[in-house]
Amino acid sequence: MQTHKDFFNFKVCAKSNTTKARAGIFITPHGAIETPVFMPVGTNSAVKMLTMDQVVNTRAQIILNNSYHMYLRAGCDLIKKAGGLHGWQNWHKPILTDSGGFQIFSLSKLRKITEEGVHFSDPKNGSKHFISPEISMQIQEDLGADIIMAFDECAPYPCDYNHAKEAMDRTHRWLKRCFDAHKNPRQALFPIVQGAFFEDLRKEAANVISNFDAAGYAIGGVSVGEPVEIKNKIVELTAPLLPEDKPRYLMGVGTPIDLINGVKFGIDMFDCVLATRNARHGTFFTYEGNKIIKNKEFQEDFTALDANCDCYACKNHTKAYIRHLYRTQEATAATLLSIHNIHFLVNLMRNIRKSITEGTFEEYSDKLLSKF
Repeated sequence: MQTHKDFFNFKVCAKSNTTKARAGIFITPHGAIETPVFMPVGTNSAVKMLTMDQVVNTRAQIILNNSYHMYLRAGCDLIKKAGGLHGWQNWHKPILTDSGGFQIFSLSKLRKITEEGVHFSDPKNGSKHFISPEISMQIQEDLGADIIMAFDECAPYPCDYNHAKEAMDRTHRWLKRCFDAHKNPRQALFPIVQGAFFEDLRKEAANVISNFDAAGYAIGGVSVGEPVEIKNKIVELTAPLLPEDKPRYLMGVGTPIDLINGVKFGIDMFDCVLATRNARHGTFFTYEGNKIIKNKEFQEDFTALDANCDCYACKNHTKAYIRHLYRTQEATAATLLSIHNIHFLVNLMRNIRKSITEGTFEEYSDKLLSKF
């Protein structure tokens, strides 16, 4: 009988001497992923404003799709008939789908959490739905991603201890049901650490999920409104508690500073909508910090968005031109800024990985953090 070990393998290739940073290779059915890695988010089976060719050209190795959104629209049956997400959206590299737990968590007034699962209303048309751990596994199996996530309950920030513990304990009960329902060995099921911002709960959760034989493990429940200092403290505490020989995925985190710190704490995989969301609002990443394209300082600036970037936007267009597009509400402005922002984060991870393999991560990361 085949298991996930026949299709997935993770190897740590190099480690930092003074931090928890590591460089690895994660083998999946749709290709190898060099870690640490940033994953662009394709909420509705498309990375916003970009074609799949444009995403490929950012050098992205893997993308994330939201199973909650795909379940509601276009529907799992249709996507399954198209050959799963890979065939549906013509992306032939690895794909990760989340379970929908975070999206349902955000529907605080439109959902009811029970031991069996979650009843919720579609905020767009009011239609009623129910997702349980078993249904979440079926949805993600139909979508056909390489990596799928356990159905969990994400506690809000702030919340009291009892609320956080109840959500964590339910997440663990649901986790067993997810593993019992999960049948496809070509899909790696990642458990998720919850526990809000209570250190003893995070330690307990890390211990519980580490007892499940998984191809990788995730840290959830951060970037939900908490101060940066608290987020960093929880990630730094939790990451080393997860198995050393498996990839560690920090969910929903994606600023340059967060990526650098996450790698320093021992994280291998990241995702966030921030790269494209910022682009649509005119913000772009540079090695000198974030910049806003609509600012007048760029009106006659005929240089690239970032002098150290070789993305399509930087090789072909100037700040002055992209500013003009943005101010005249041309959609191409958001496309060019999205290409740049995704490429910037993907390339940042490539450079960080290189510094780890060359033994210069500490110096390189300190230099980056001082600039950002």
